[in-house]
Amino acid sequence: MSKAVVIGGGIGGLASGVALRRKGWEVSVLERAAAVEPVGSGLAVAANALKALDTLGVGDRVRELSVVEGPLGLRRADGRWLTRTTDDNADARYGDSVVVLLRATLMDVLADALGPGVLRLDTTVTGVDAERGIVRTAAGEIEADLVVGADGIHSATRRTLFPGHPGPAYAGVTAWRGLVPRNGLTIPRSESWGSGQVFGIHQLTDDLVYVYATDLSPAGAVHEDEREELLRRFGGWHEPIPALLRAADPARIIRNDVHYLKTPLPAFHSGRVALVGDAAHAMTPNLGQGACQALEDAVVLAHVADGDFAAYTAARLERTSGIVRRSMTLCRMTMLRNPLAVRLRNLGMTVANRLSPDLMLRSMDDVLSWRPPAEAVTDR
Repeated sequence: MSKAVVIGGGIGGLASGVALRRKGWEVSVLERAAAVEPVGSGLAVAANALKALDTLGVGDRVRELSVVEGPLGLRRADGRWLTRTTDDNADARYGDSVVVLLRATLMDVLADALGPGVLRLDTTVTGVDAERGIVRTAAGEIEADLVVGADGIHSATRRTLFPGHPGPAYAGVTAWRGLVPRNGLTIPRSESWGSGQVFGIHQLTDDLVYVYATDLSPAGAVHEDEREELLRRFGGWHEPIPALLRAADPARIIRNDVHYLKTPLPAFHSGRVALVGDAAHAMTPNLGQGACQALEDAVVLAHVADGDFAAYTAARLERTSGIVRRSMTLCRMTMLRNPLAVRLRNLGMTVANRLSPDLMLRSMDDVLSWRPPAEAVTDR
């Protein structure tokens, strides 16, 4: 039986482990954390990623535990709609819409599908020999036919494979995420754009709302109270944004500077090692495709792993590089602060929506219409 070692127990690592096990591989997933702590944020899973989850045998379970998003739209800071679409249109076009759920819920589903004894916590990887397929840990060396580097945006595995690569670049914005009690508020699913700022709202359950925001900021800036900082920046925006921020628990607000791989890697593999997720193609969150592309990676890698790993690079590098670029292009649009540029951007979006109401959806055709490689997919 072929043996795989996966470095990293995030979404990409767990999904890779599940996919390889379903192909008959013996798998160990190594995670340096002593416990998999629930991350206090939501996650949107688009149609392409749902198809990947179907291949992993957990698509229906994810659908059961998530909320199908309602009408989606972009708004101005004052609440005026710029463009809108519906989940019905997405479902008809791609066979699925977008679902939202807790990130921790998806992690639990994938961990359950992985099976007992596969995920090894509190295991730190100290080095990788790509040519021999050796993974070094404090407890000793592990030899594998395939090593999967799923160790995130600051991947040590990536640095080992491509030491000359410049690594992640700062996108120029910082991001906040949080879970907020609904408190009876009406929650329209939306993302609102201001001058250099974004605020998104997604209802996760009857009582819980996922919020996220971005704004221009120097890298590494520190705020004593992140909720107060959000109120300072977004407190004058349309409702229910101020009300949600007032109801937020400061301890449940997460802030991270946004980095991405501005320079694509020359390949996603070297020797016996393949990279997935943020280790391979970290992107800004603007297209909502970071986790989705990691799920695609897992399915494709397992499909080709019995052959030449170069087939994995061939299948994934061009696609993900294009999505990274498009996501950053959208990020730059949200970063506009010149009043005239903001007005022209908003006017262009409004006019385009009137001329072609489904333009926002159709612009994502090549991303959302992805299908897994020709292989058995679990029946829905």
